[in-house]
Amino acid sequence: MKRIISILFAIIVLVSCNSQKVYTDFDISYAKSGGQTPVYENLLIKGNNVHYSLEGKGIKIIQKFKISNENLKTLNNTLSKNNFNGIIEDHKKLYDNVTTSINIKKGPNEGSKNDASLILPPFQTNWNNITLAFQEIINNNVKKQ
Repeated sequence: MKRIISILFAIIVLVSCNSQKVYTDFDISYAKSGGQTPVYENLLIKGNNVHYSLEGKGIKIIQKFKISNENLKTLNNTLSKNNFNGIIEDHKKLYDNVTTSINIKKGPNEGSKNDASLILPPFQTNWNNITLAFQEIINNNVKKQ
């Protein structure tokens, strides 16, 4: 009996660990989270496969879809054109703010930025252009429920 329970426990652990893999195995990540009524939005891109999730304010959406090579190229061009790696984050403390984080794990724009403490004013337009590119991918591909 103990052996059966041990095997079941091992299976449960393996399944639960594997379900979190989608949140660590990505090339490009766009996430928004926080606020006074917390919202959690994730767009994770691995190759041409996209995992999107949104949870908060009574909404829960989880979708998977494919992104075209052309859309991926446009996104990377937007990151380069707006000097993603050159954007400078401010270091003031903000509370109850919705924070946007972008992580690029490979390619010429490899790096990580977030607006948890805002973006310095000279770089705000660049940041807005980049976040708009991600939002367009979401708006064009996610079926609202």
